Amino acid sequence: MDNFMKRAVELALQNVAEGGQPFGAVLVKNNTIVSEGVNELHKKFDISGHAELLAIRRAQEQFKTNDLSGCIIYASGEPCAMCLTAMYFAGIEKVYYCASVEDAAAVGLGKSKSIYEDLKKSRSERSLQIIQMPLEEGQESPMELWKKRL
Repeated sequence: MDNFMKRAVELALQNVAEGGQPFGAVLVKNNTIVSEGVNELHKKFDISGHAELLAIRRAQEQFKTNDLSGCIIYASGEPCAMCLTAMYFAGIEKVYYCASVEDAAAVGLGKSKSIYEDLKKSRSERSLQIIQMPLEEGQESPMELWKKRL
């Protein structure tokens, strides 16, 4: 196993020992670890406190950029849809993971698997209702204001 993945798994093991979930992540650029994270849901009561997101946030703050092109994430578990989406937005180019979402579901951590399944459905069939509400007549459009800035 690669040293970066070993570190991600080591972080996950340590997190479980401290009362957290079995997820650790390492963000690498130019063959060097630039940030790490573990799931901190049990510490911060923040549903977005996933290992991968925390590693991404720390790297973006360190480099003062949203663009993490050239970075690779090593994660002890397959990224959930939220983390995966953040990786797309950040420009991360590759993800290596150990345990699959199916492995996580088998030990009682099945939310990622069910979300991935739900996202395959059309909007109207998803368990989370998503309803568009147009702007009121005459209301300024944030999108149009943004367009004017360009």
